[in-house]
Amino acid sequence: MAAQTAAQTHPSPPPSSPAAPYDAVLLYSFGGPDGPDDVLPFLRNVTAGKGIPDERLAEVAEHYHHFGGRSPINEQNLALQRALVAELTARGLDLPVLWGNRNWQPYTRDALAAAHADGARRVVAIVTSAYSSYSGCRQYREDLYGALDTLGEELGLEPGTHPLQVDKVRAYFNHPGFVQANVDAVVEAYRSLEGSPQARLVFVTHSIPTTMEEASALSGATYREQHLDVARTVAQEAQKVLGHDVEWDLAYCSRSGPPHQPWLEPDVNDHLTALAQAGTTAVVIAPIGFVSDHMEVAFDLDTEALETAGTLGLSAVRAATVGTREVFVRGLVDLVLERAQRARARDAGEPLTDGVTVGDLGPFRDVCAPGCCRQRAGVASGIPAACSSDPLS
Repeated sequence: MAAQTAAQTHPSPPPSSPAAPYDAVLLYSFGGPDGPDDVLPFLRNVTAGKGIPDERLAEVAEHYHHFGGRSPINEQNLALQRALVAELTARGLDLPVLWGNRNWQPYTRDALAAAHADGARRVVAIVTSAYSSYSGCRQYREDLYGALDTLGEELGLEPGTHPLQVDKVRAYFNHPGFVQANVDAVVEAYRSLEGSPQARLVFVTHSIPTTMEEASALSGATYREQHLDVARTVAQEAQKVLGHDVEWDLAYCSRSGPPHQPWLEPDVNDHLTALAQAGTTAVVIAPIGFVSDHMEVAFDLDTEALETAGTLGLSAVRAATVGTREVFVRGLVDLVLERAQRARARDAGEPLTDGVTVGDLGPFRDVCAPGCCRQRAGVASGIPAACSSDPLS
């Protein structure tokens, strides 16, 4: 049974508002340490329940200590929060944007508590992951459900009653704003790589276990297929601007887990080696799997992959992430308003209209299907997830 939501105690936004019925936005992210003393506690949060010893975490911690123990993700989320507020304000929408994280301060529960204290009762969430998979969607929804449960208990509500209703925007990997921002970044990277117009384009995303890849199919297309769709579209649009063909591949970074567990391949460093051996002399690395330049980009690409390219004699440049590019921020606000329109239609029992997409895949669901994006296909986690037609499935 879905959790109930406590009765609203303040007026909803006027029905004429394009943001109605939402009275707050949650910018919902992964989180990262703010200093050296935070690194190990943060990594314990990330790996909770997996039985990973501190000795192994200490090895991963070196990635953060390489940058002074501070992840760039927090400042980037603050910048995105400011950009969203500015875009909403420019459209005449007085909608607060709160920021909460799964793994570090400010935590999801803290952001929801602040929203509730300010009078919000229905919130729309933007997850800083554009793709649909367990780690990019369902894990956030499980954390969100738990945070709502905890907050309800703290407020003295009946068990199973949530103080807020939280919806989310759909996976936005194929939304025009996200795709165009990546096109612009790729074009800029090519133009910065003087003398190498025929550089190979290597798209990169975070690797996941193959079991998670298989389970992601229920969302509408697997995690890999989603990335291939974006990569194909970005390459096609970039070559129109550049005026020459762009050959491309998809590679992966940030593999973790035991060596015997299969993950998506090829690793970006292995792929760069193979390209160099085949005669490639220049590459553009495009991190389409990431919204901002956080640790996987700063260490795995800017440090390791570019070092690999240098060792191989490859001319290499890394394209920017979408960050706070205007076209991306506009697209996120468009998604908020699209989700609001669909919420109003559902509340009124009216037909739903599809969202706008580019590429070959259509829009993904904004209310997730039962069993969507589990860690393994057909294996329930037993952990309820928010924003689903069946939270317990």
